[in-house]
Amino acid sequence: MAQPRKTIAVLGAGSWGTALALLLARAGSDVQLWGHEPEHIQQLNSEGENCRFLPGIPLPENLKAYDSIEESLCDAHDILVVVPSHAFRETLQKLAPYLQPKQRIAWACKGLEQESAKFLHEVFSEELGDEIPTAVVSGPTFAREVAEGLPTAVTVASNDQRFAIEFAETLHDDHLRAYTSSDVTGVELGGAIKNVLAIAAGIADGLGFGANTRAALITRGLNELIQLGVASGGRAETFMGLAGLGDLVLTCTDNQSRNRRFGLALGKGSSVDEARASIDQVIEGIESSREAKRRAAMAGVEMPICDQVYKVIFEGLAPQQAVQSLLGREQRPEL
Repeated sequence: MAQPRKTIAVLGAGSWGTALALLLARAGSDVQLWGHEPEHIQQLNSEGENCRFLPGIPLPENLKAYDSIEESLCDAHDILVVVPSHAFRETLQKLAPYLQPKQRIAWACKGLEQESAKFLHEVFSEELGDEIPTAVVSGPTFAREVAEGLPTAVTVASNDQRFAIEFAETLHDDHLRAYTSSDVTGVELGGAIKNVLAIAAGIADGLGFGANTRAALITRGLNELIQLGVASGGRAETFMGLAGLGDLVLTCTDNQSRNRRFGLALGKGSSVDEARASIDQVIEGIESSREAKRRAAMAGVEMPICDQVYKVIFEGLAPQQAVQSLLGREQRPEL
């Protein structure tokens, strides 16, 4: 017997939100995509594609865009929040009045809350309580490749095993495989810290260093991620999977990464403002470097690479000096 079609509300009409909306629609769900800019939503519906973020990729008929969050949530079985991490709490507050019984909520946001360094599941608990089934979607993904239907794998993490399995099945199609996990903390942290480390890798490449340097940064950066992750309650093995090592390698090595391109610009001599302007989209790793520093202090963990990225961005440290500081650290065992 054929399964009834699901309706999924996707909140966030940027590149990643639109890519996931396309994926869900192609996988057989009816998708209601919400964005906060009426002109942008009108363009999506009139032109049949997201010209701003994913030009040339048509939206299927079972994907409709809305500028009313109430309309987008109407009759949705599940909700997927795909906004920058700094807008996560505000988006939860916006959707709360229209939340319907039995609706479940997942998010595909990568970052820690600004000014508090809270995990997004902690923010969710504060805003909407602990009774709603929740999940986080993360992994090595570029929006354009997902939108084009290129092979991809992600992790769906939840404390509710049934929701994790069912949402993974909802995402699954011929081009995407979704694995499940119960380590919400580890999966969230991997998605946040990899952006900071990608800035570091970009800086090193912008300075003209080679593949040796990049490999060392990725390896030692992974060690920093594991140390903070375990101290925060995550599991070490999570960081060796898609949401840890997989996402880290992707973001540090490919110029589709905004964070890597931001670091490249800094390494080549651009100021923070110039580098940010050249990308003209949200660069999660900028604020995540501040929150990683805050989280590391809370956990009593040293994160020298992330700390140097923070100093370059917020204290004006020259990238070359940041590298010298790392190289000048006291010798110690690798692990």
